[in-house]
This record gives sequence, structure tokens and C-alpha cells, in this order.
Amino acid sequence: MLFDGDERVTLFVDIILPVPVPKLFTYRVPNEFNKLITEGQRVIVPFGQRNVLTGVIKHIHQNPPKEYEARYVLDILEATPAFNSIMLKFLDWIGAYYMANPGDVLNVAMPSGLKVSSESLVQLNPVYAKDELLASDEEIVIDYLAAHEHIPFQEIPHLVGKKNISKLVKSLLEKEAILMFDKIKERFSPKTITYVRLNPGLLTENELQSVFERLSKKSKQEEVLLSYLRHLPVLENPSLNEKGIKKEALILSGCSPSSIKTLESNNIIESYQRIESRFEQNLNTEEAHPLSGEQKEIVDQLLASFEQKPIALLHGITGSGKTEIYIELIQQVLNNGQQVLFLVPEIALTTQLVVRLKKILGDLVGVYHSRFSDNERVEVWQGVQTGKYPFVIGVRSSLFLPFNNLGLIIIDEEHEPSYKQMDPSPRYHARDAALMLASLHHSRVLLGSATPSIESYYHAQQGKYGFVELNKRYGDAILPKIEIADIAHEKKKKTIKGHITSQLFEAIGSALSKDKQVIIFQNRRGYAPYLSCGVCGWTPHCPNCDVSLTYHMYKNELRCHYCGYAEAMPPTCEACGSTEINTINYGTEQLEESLKLLLPENKVARMDQDTTKGKHTFEKLIDDFSNKRIDLLVGTQMVAKGLDFDHVSLVGIFDIDRMIHFPDFRSTERTFQLATQVAGRAGRREEQGLVIIQSYNPELPLLRHIIKHDYKAFYEEEIEERQKFYYPPFVRLIKLTIRHKEARLAFDAAYQLTDLLKKHITNEKVYRPIQPVIGKIRNKYLQDILIKVDRNTVHLNQVKLEIWKCAQHVLASKELKGVQIIFNVDPV
Repeated sequence: MLFDGDERVTLFVDIILPVPVPKLFTYRVPNEFNKLITEGQRVIVPFGQRNVLTGVIKHIHQNPPKEYEARYVLDILEATPAFNSIMLKFLDWIGAYYMANPGDVLNVAMPSGLKVSSESLVQLNPVYAKDELLASDEEIVIDYLAAHEHIPFQEIPHLVGKKNISKLVKSLLEKEAILMFDKIKERFSPKTITYVRLNPGLLTENELQSVFERLSKKSKQEEVLLSYLRHLPVLENPSLNEKGIKKEALILSGCSPSSIKTLESNNIIESYQRIESRFEQNLNTEEAHPLSGEQKEIVDQLLASFEQKPIALLHGITGSGKTEIYIELIQQVLNNGQQVLFLVPEIALTTQLVVRLKKILGDLVGVYHSRFSDNERVEVWQGVQTGKYPFVIGVRSSLFLPFNNLGLIIIDEEHEPSYKQMDPSPRYHARDAALMLASLHHSRVLLGSATPSIESYYHAQQGKYGFVELNKRYGDAILPKIEIADIAHEKKKKTIKGHITSQLFEAIGSALSKDKQVIIFQNRRGYAPYLSCGVCGWTPHCPNCDVSLTYHMYKNELRCHYCGYAEAMPPTCEACGSTEINTINYGTEQLEESLKLLLPENKVARMDQDTTKGKHTFEKLIDDFSNKRIDLLVGTQMVAKGLDFDHVSLVGIFDIDRMIHFPDFRSTERTFQLATQVAGRAGRREEQGLVIIQSYNPELPLLRHIIKHDYKAFYEEEIEERQKFYYPPFVRLIKLTIRHKEARLAFDAAYQLTDLLKKHITNEKVYRPIQPVIGKIRNKYLQDILIKVDRNTVHLNQVKLEIWKCAQHVLASKELKGVQIIFNVDPV
């Protein structure tokens, strides 16, 4: 709140700073700021010897700190707080629930573009008298500074032609020849466009005629004026001159930049800067598709559910038209003058959805994701704050935008694990955090999925959430037929071609012959997961991680998918010198190559992290596939999410056995969800699609549920297992990961911490430390401790406090110096 004390009162502020420490920092407020300062504002403060940081005011009070003398706030960056009171409460909750430092939370919540940066500058000392001998490099710097007010510190190496300039600068400082200071500047800068317009005093026919007579022998300047008048008939409509025309447009039409500049200097035209959006304005809107009778019923059921409970789960099968229902609810909330947040797991994978929503809602739509530049993200942030964007579609970080009147949060594909942030802290789950944000705003939450998470479905069955089902595909579309191809059987018959069973290969040929498209799903990128020497069995491993290197043929290199380490493909075995190095198993790259060899007449493409690194490469692939410039698309789980293609009649799924048997209690759930989502890409129109799953174990119960599209049967089986073995939703999980560069110290720290935890949280289950599947990442050895906390406990905060205290005790041990402890609440 704004503090109304007079300027003689000494005020202090507790500030959240973006540093990884578990406390706030107290600063003194200059008296002249007393009537300006308010909670939630961004301020600039000194930190350390020479640094300045952007912080956010949490509390205003009159209590000086006892441990140190408070330094002054340097500046206030805004009149209207960037963080309103609801946002500050939300940041508090994130930090407390996910056991994160306030600075870590602020780093996630505040875009980099809203932080100030400081640039080190160097200037000549005004009192310096050049009366002592200088080295040649020093002479160069001093002479250059004499001709300039100041220069950036990083310019000095270029001046003297040396990279290391520390001795040079130190010498000049000791001789008091130079002064160094930091210039503070905001990182965000609005996009400005230069416009030109006719001098307002020349908007009559007589005045213009006089100008043309003066320019009669200056054809290039005359052409600029004629071009301007062709673009804007200002004599007929003088108001057009107020905005003018983009200078760039005149240049592109053939006008000379120097002629434009001459006309400016002669006061015939004038230029000015306009701030414009970095985003294309979308003026070609269209109406939403009319709802079917069943969809109208679903909307009515959801609205009725929201009257009773603030959270509802919409369980709609793939292709059922959930998007149309979302749009109807969005429009109703916007018409009531409230804001809507639409969360998606990954923005790049929902390109079609974003385009669709923009066409219907026009310029009300703000899009927010990590592929935007700092300036673009700040522009969306400000658009939400000012009301320009009442509707936002974005990834998990969109939760931290400055909403002030949030009416609805939609969480599409709510089961997706990518809603969970893994690194850095805070390791929050956007779905669960959204429930708290909605509670603070007194708004509604709609969870949507064809394959809900076990936890969400359980809460709906228990009556905690409202529950609505949509069991019919939109229009006349029917669910695809799913078949299992028995790999073991075909291997015996020797009918497999390049990892592809004859059953799948024949189906591919049939689909392509009918001018249909095919999607092949393999949830493993690269050419081969690892290499092996055929003589001695040697396998190349990452030097930083406990994992084999993946072979990428297109770059002929081995790469670690955990730390990014890469090395060239070795020509011989490093252990025995043999040239017999074999690729083991296969990834998307090898499948793509095999299919290109088997189908030379067809266009085969690949969609994975390696082929979609550019800003628009994903959109290009989607456009090519949508317009049938690609016949067969091989991809990782990117091909499973949110895509709708008219001509896909066949989907092939590889390597499902590996997904099922992955050592994680959620592996069967993830496999069911992923397989169902991928299968949903087939036959989304009038023709039934076909899905073929390749497996060594065709009789697995999970595959039966997938074939029958039977989520309920799968859920009943899975929930029984969860209850039997005491896993979510019946408990809360907290995982502690201990890291150290020495394996022994990581092990010792983990066991010491486990002993402490068992003494202090006796009512909860603390498991002994185990080494994770990948026991070393980025040169740090890992140990995991799993804690199961009763879901019904009323002492969750106390349990977390005890965990925190035990961890701090271990971290304070001199024998365990260098140990790191990672807190992961509700791991996925």
C-alpha cells in the first residue's frame, strides 16, 4: 500500500532480490520517496561492492535492521507497482509450498527485460595532470578518453589490441588517471518506428505547387514528394498527414534516403518516432464454429458445475471438440469484463490452436512463452497490466503475469509433465499452482484432457472437482482402430524391414497409395541411443554424466542429452582399436533414414528437438505437413500434442515396451497417455484411422486398455496399484536430491540427512537414499531421498520446516563442504 507519512519520517523497505538466499533485504528509503513508494514496485538498490539489482518491495515499515546499517534505495522504476497484492501473495505461496528462496521465485516471476542492467564506463579523471611516464597502451587509452566523455569498459581491449587488460586498468586507477562508474539502464526498450509526414503548413494546393516549383530540377527529391502523395492523398483528406507513412516504406518504393534527409533539413517533410507493438496486429477475425448439441450441453454442465465448485475436469476424448467449448467459455468471461489465462504445455506444439484463437478473438490475445525475446515478453507483461491483452495463451510462466481481474484459467492437456518446472528452483507444477492463483482471484479453473492425470481424475471421482465427460468425437468422426504388431513373431519370420514390421509397412504403403499421410512416433531422438564395439563391447560414455553418448548421424557426432557434451564419432574403438563399431537400437534419425530408403518416391521428414531449434522451424514443418508437402512425418512426442491434420489416416508407434518398463511409478500412466494422444492424430474426419503399435508383449493388460480406448478400466487398475503401494494421490511426495562432485561425500551426506529426517519427522515415511537411474550429471554424483507425507496431514508446513532444518544442518557440516541439496515437492 502507498505510505502517506510525511517526508520527515524515516522509512525502511523489505525487498525481494533475485539472489538465491532464504531471506529479504532491508533498505532505507530516501525521504523524497516517502509519498511515492508502495508495495510491489520495482526499485534499484545497491548490492555488494559494485553491483546494482532490481528488487521488488514486499513490506514498508519503520524498523531499521539490527545486524547491519541499511543502504539507500537508489531509484523507483514505476509509479504503478509491477506486482499487485495478489501476485505478492502468490509468490509467497510458491516459495513456501515448493521450498524455494524468495529470490529464486522472483527470478522466475519477473522477466529479464524488467530487470535493470549496469554497464561499466570509464572516463578521464578531470584532475589528472599528465606529468608522469605512461606505457604505450596507457597513452592510447588516455588520448582516446581525452576526446570522448566516457567509453564502455569492454571497448578498451579493442583499443589496445589485447584481451587481458586488468593490469592496464589497475595501473591507470593507481595513477588516478581514470575514473570508473556504472551506468544503470533498463533492459526493456519499446520498438520505435520512424514515420515521415508533410510539413503541416504545406497542406494546401498552392503551397504544394510552390514546393514542386522549387524542386523542379531536383528529380530525386521531387520523386519522394510524389511517392508520399501517391501513398497518402493528403489534399483530399488532410487528417491522413497526421500519422504519415513509414520512412522504410518510402525507401522500399525506390526513394533515396539522402533525398528524404534533404527534404527534412529543408523543412518540407518531418520525421518522428512512433512506439509500435512487436506483434503483428490481427484484424481478420472470424466467427467461432457453432457448437453441436452435445457441446452446448457440456457448456451448460460446466457452468452449473462452476456454481458449486471452482474447479472442473473436462474429460473429452481426442477429437471431441474441447477447443470449441473452451472458446465459448472464454468469450463469456471476456464479455463479463474479466481476464482469461489459457495454459498449454509447450507453445510451439500448439501453433494451430494459437492461430485459431487469434482469428476468433483478434487483438485481445496475448501469447507468452520462452522463445520470445526479453523485449517481447515485457510487451506482453505490460499489455496484461494495462488491459490490452485480457486473454493470454501461454506456458507455465504465464502464471506470473500481472493479472488483476482473472475470471477463468483453462489448463489444456492438464496431465502433461512439462507443466512441472525441473530446473532451476522453484520446481513448481503450473497446474497445481494455477489452482492457488485462481483461489486468490476467486476465479474458476477448467482442467481439460483426453487422458487426465490419475490425481485429477481421482479428485473428480471423490467430488473435490466438478466432472464433465465428452465421449463423442466432433462431427461424424470415429475413434481410430488400434492394432498390435508382434515384433517377436515377425523377427522369427524375418519379415521386419529396418525396425518396421511387415504389418506396419504394408499399412504405410496402403495409406500412401490412397494419397493419405502417415505419422510415425518414436520417443527417442538421435540416430542410435549408443554405440558398442563388436569385438570388446566398449561403449562411449559422457565424461560428465553417468550415461552413454547418443549417436547423431547428421552431424556425425556423439552427444550427451543431459549436459550437452559432444565429441566427434570415433573411427576406431578407443579400448581395442577395432573398426567394428555398431549402433545399438534406434532413434528418430535412423527411422527417418530407413523410411527414406524404403520409400524413395515419398517425402519423409522428421520432427524432434534437433530439427526444430530455430524460431520458426516448427511452424514450417507443420505448414508443410498440413499442405501435404510431406507424406510421412517421423517424430518424438512433439507429434502427439495438439496437432490436427485432415489427411492423416495412419499412425505407427515404436518402442512402447521401453516406455512401459521405465523405472518410475508413473510409467504405465505416461505410456497410456502418450499412446492415446498419438493415436488421436489418426482419422479425425469422416474416415476411421488406423494405429499400429509395435510391441514384444502384445498381451500386456495396458495395451488392451489402449486398444479399447478404455480410460476408466485403465484408471481402476492403476488407482488400485497406487493405493496398494502408497503413492499419489494417496500421499504427497517430497524428493531430496543430494549432489556433490565426489561420490563418497554425496553418499555420506545422503545417509546423514536420512538419519536426521527419521528422527525429526517420525510420522512420515522416509526411505533410504538410492542412486537415481542416471547417477552422475554434469560432474555431480547424485543420491535421492524420497519422503511420503500423508495427504490428509494438517501439519504439511511443519513437516517441510523440519526437512529444511535437517538439510541446513547437513549443509553446515565442514566435512560435507560443497554438498548441494535440491528440494522437489510433488515430483513428476
